[in-house]
Amino acid sequence: MAPPGVYMRNRTCHFRKIINIDGSESPAMRLCNSFWKRQSANMKSGQDVDELLMGMASQIAEKEDNIVVEDLRDYLYGPLRFSRTDLVALTIQRGRDFGLQSYTETRRALDLPPVKTFEEINPELSRTNPQLLHDVAEQYGGDISKLELFPGGLLESTDGPGPVFTAIILDQFERIRNGDRFWFENKQNGLFTDEEIRRIRSVTYQDVLIAVTSAEPTDLQKNVFSWMSGDPCPQPAQLEASMLHPCTNFTTLNYFDGSQAGFGISIIIMCLFPVVSFLVACLVACLRKYRYRKFQRRKGKAGDRAEEPTLGIAAYEWQGHKKLLHPVSVEIENRRLQVFDRSGAMQRSLSLKNQDHLDIFLSSSHTHKAVLLKVPKEYDLVLFFDDESKRSEFVSHLRLELEDMRKEIRVKEMREGELLKEALTKEQRAQIVETFIRHAFSKVLEIERCHAGHMSSVSRKRAREVLQCELTASEFADALGLKPDSLFVDSMFTLADKDGNGYLSFQEFLDVIVIFMKGSPEEKSQLMFSMNDIGGTGFLSKEEFARMLRSFIEISNGVLSKAQAEDGIKAMMQAAGFDNKEKISWRDFHSLLKDHEKELQFAQLNVKGMEKQGRKRLSRDQRVSFILPANSSIKSDGPELRRRKKLSIKAPAVYVKPKREQYIRNPVQQKVQQFKRFIENYRRHIVCFIIVFGITAGVITERCYFYSSQAEATGVPETTVMGIIIARGTAAGISFLLPYILLTVCRNLITLLRETFLNRYIPFDAAIDLHRIMAMTAVVLSVAHSLGHVVNVYIFCTSDLSILSCLFPKVIANNGSEIPPKWYWWFFQTVPGITGVLLLFAFAFMYVFASHYFRRISFRGFWMTHYLYVVVYILTVIHGSYALLQEPRFHIYLIPPSLLFLLDKLISLSRKKVEIPVVRAELLLSGVTHLEFKRPKGFVYRSGQWVRIACLMLDTDEYHPFTLTSAPHEETLSLHIRAVGPWTSRLRELYTEESLLELGGYPKLYLDGPFGEGHQEWNDFEVSVLVGGGIGVTPFTSILKDLVFKSSIKSKILCKKVYFIWVTRTQRQFEWVSDIIREVEEMDTQELVSVHTYITQVAEKFDLRTTMLYVCERHFQKVWNRSLFTGLRSVTHFGRPPFVSFFSSLQEVHPEVGKIGVFSCGPPGLTKNVEKACQKMNKRDQTYFLHHYENF
Repeated sequence: MAPPGVYMRNRTCHFRKIINIDGSESPAMRLCNSFWKRQSANMKSGQDVDELLMGMASQIAEKEDNIVVEDLRDYLYGPLRFSRTDLVALTIQRGRDFGLQSYTETRRALDLPPVKTFEEINPELSRTNPQLLHDVAEQYGGDISKLELFPGGLLESTDGPGPVFTAIILDQFERIRNGDRFWFENKQNGLFTDEEIRRIRSVTYQDVLIAVTSAEPTDLQKNVFSWMSGDPCPQPAQLEASMLHPCTNFTTLNYFDGSQAGFGISIIIMCLFPVVSFLVACLVACLRKYRYRKFQRRKGKAGDRAEEPTLGIAAYEWQGHKKLLHPVSVEIENRRLQVFDRSGAMQRSLSLKNQDHLDIFLSSSHTHKAVLLKVPKEYDLVLFFDDESKRSEFVSHLRLELEDMRKEIRVKEMREGELLKEALTKEQRAQIVETFIRHAFSKVLEIERCHAGHMSSVSRKRAREVLQCELTASEFADALGLKPDSLFVDSMFTLADKDGNGYLSFQEFLDVIVIFMKGSPEEKSQLMFSMNDIGGTGFLSKEEFARMLRSFIEISNGVLSKAQAEDGIKAMMQAAGFDNKEKISWRDFHSLLKDHEKELQFAQLNVKGMEKQGRKRLSRDQRVSFILPANSSIKSDGPELRRRKKLSIKAPAVYVKPKREQYIRNPVQQKVQQFKRFIENYRRHIVCFIIVFGITAGVITERCYFYSSQAEATGVPETTVMGIIIARGTAAGISFLLPYILLTVCRNLITLLRETFLNRYIPFDAAIDLHRIMAMTAVVLSVAHSLGHVVNVYIFCTSDLSILSCLFPKVIANNGSEIPPKWYWWFFQTVPGITGVLLLFAFAFMYVFASHYFRRISFRGFWMTHYLYVVVYILTVIHGSYALLQEPRFHIYLIPPSLLFLLDKLISLSRKKVEIPVVRAELLLSGVTHLEFKRPKGFVYRSGQWVRIACLMLDTDEYHPFTLTSAPHEETLSLHIRAVGPWTSRLRELYTEESLLELGGYPKLYLDGPFGEGHQEWNDFEVSVLVGGGIGVTPFTSILKDLVFKSSIKSKILCKKVYFIWVTRTQRQFEWVSDIIREVEEMDTQELVSVHTYITQVAEKFDLRTTMLYVCERHFQKVWNRSLFTGLRSVTHFGRPPFVSFFSSLQEVHPEVGKIGVFSCGPPGLTKNVEKACQKMNKRDQTYFLHHYENF
């Protein structure tokens, strides 16, 4: 019915031309090109509107049929982002959206005769255009019940609306008329009289047009909706689309155009938040390290100050291309060239008398005056001098010394670069020596040559040097890991150097190694005897024997003091019965070792480079055995155990070589047993983990389900399904995790609940681990939440304004522009956007500074950034309170845990205000500070618990955690704090004598605690194993003192036996621990505690040198009933403890015990080894080992 265009005429029947977009003219105004044309060249005044209306009165419309002109079919106006649409398609889709009934159901509802075929819809059309009906039927699969209302109504039209549209229009008109109480024909409202009603009925549309336009009655026909013959101003011709200007093609408008760069850059910047926080953390770490080094330099400023050499010629030694020049002084005296550092310590000594000639290379460079001395069988010496005169002075002195010795000197000049390239550096020499040693061991141990190292990367000249290499005494000592002036090195080197030239050849080195690696116990003892039989008499004097023992004890690398070493020598001679002998034969010496033939059998000499060829070496568990089985007979006990039994000292019935045959299980059974033990060990953790993250998954799933299928009425899922599901689901998880993570740091609450029955169901020891996991999960969910909103913002930025105003009526109004807000409005001009960006920034800083590395370097940085949690919770509350998508829920989750957290904080704050006076301070070795302070009134704690202390004299109020080393029965509290960082170092400096004199007394402390941890559960097991490494022994000193005290007062305790394993590099590092253990041993009348000390500074147990230390230790203990190294009754071992073997022995010694508690504290490597041993033991179906650990 609608035509493709409209005529325009004036009162004189002049039909005007229409100006098109391109300037051309058309007979009529094109419908499709007139949509939304508010400023048109054809419509500039009211007269133009009058002419348009008069033209429409003269124009004859299209036939009312099923044909729709293209102006409405393909070029109907659309939104800005897509300027054209299709009226028919739009109407059909709108009917589907509103759920209109089908064509046949509508006819039935309107009481029209039903149609069963498509031909019955319009019989006339079926005759004139049967193909059209056939095509429509094919679109609907021949099923007329599927035919939609609008297409069916159009098919009915022939010369006007069909019966369906007619009935609908009539029904709508009647409903509107009857429902309008102001309808003019409604006489009941009393608005119009009969005369007024008659006059209203007589008004025609012509009267309206004449009244509002410039037309006269003669310019328009009576019925303006129809034009009949004789009416004024007939149309020139029936309009067709071909007569008019073509329709303008559609245009698109992407709302996101111009925003891509800014949007992308903003996302990248937010992704760089962790990088920025990482850089800031690195800057803080560097600053802290700088201040710490400055503090250390200030402490040792006098010792570190460089001094000018008092003797020799000043020079700089060049040690390699990537190393700095080392200031030295050079002196030539007594046929030796000696190199000293600026403090006067000798760095190197070269013998000139053994050289046939000396090659000297001088650099010809004018910038540096370099000298290269080629030293046969050693690495070269390269010296730089400040000026030519000093170099000439050095060469002159060297020339005079060699001329006196009648030695030839060869001087040659070359460029500095060639000189340095010619030099054999210390590192290159070390590589040659290492290859030398590897090839020697490949001969001894029958290792394939490919495993001994190759020399493909060195020149032919260097390869020849390797084959002709001879070891110096210092290189031989370095290979053994000993000092060059060691008596052991001197004795062995003198014995091996058969030609006496001061160097060991390949064959000389091989002869010694063969005996140590493959020799029998007799051959090894014979070799050690010959090493000290300087005169070759076959006997050792007392002095020579003492010298031999002293050489063995020296290799402890300072583990023993001189007094301890002399005591050990006396004990050995007394135990061997050599007090009355003037000379000692090899037989006497070998009889001294008869109780240790097993150790001597497996003893080898560990040499650098050998560890790479260790395929044939015994494992630690196979090698080490320190106490015999409990059921061993007296005959096999050995002199030591017999001696201890005579003294009525009961030896611990623990050994480390159990019967392994009964433990054989197939791999499947071991895995099943390991899984069962894992479940048993971590059942509380698993239950809590399932509860916490089950709730998290539940709230996430509920929100995801709601927005995917239950929130259709809001319209949001239809706009951005995936983005809204991710954003709202993760937000629900964060809303649960962030509040309840507070409960994991309520230390006072946790300490209180540990003493209740809840400790059996909740793993309070894992509170911090759960805290980390929950925090990491919250961070991951926050990132996912942000990504979901990135998707949402993009979709909102490309959606019509009308849609957004419907979704967010509180913040967005539809002003008719259709253009949505830009991305920056969502990010930076809305409360959720700006708070979300700030939250990401805060999370980035909190996470980076909470990492293990930065937490150790800058604890203050970690503490300060973690105080951002207050900002995080405030921002999160504000973030959700804007209620863009749903009503806020975060505060509902936050209120219960925040109240408990505030209560816990109030308890800590009430304690932090109390000053604690220090009653004694002692600076111990290894940087350990012992503080003893007054016990606050009402302070109750258990052994193994820890406290947090602060010292305001350090100009900071940060609190640091330390374990109490005092026992609960003691009247004072004590801490042992090792200075390993800035805060602890400054604290130690504060308690030096100088600082105390300046302050006039001990600085006071502030105390917070006590707080519980897993170590306090040692009393819950019949047998407990305590493993302490380094300063990690602090919680166990409290436990040991508490255990012995309770046993002395006959207190009822569950624990019947405690094994304490102390692992330390050297016992001299922590002598205060030895004092505490000694006190425990004296009070331990019931022998509840079994102590085992492992010194790791010396080589492994079955290194030959350590074997001799082992022999010295046993004989000393046999005489004095105490350890040579620690002064304790407990046995001292060497190397790292074999935990698997030790735990195996406990299964044999305590078969009635079903569960053994293992508690470890120390560096991560130690606790990891203990955990691995427990896991390995738990694969068996015997005693169960439950491990609690704490790292520092």
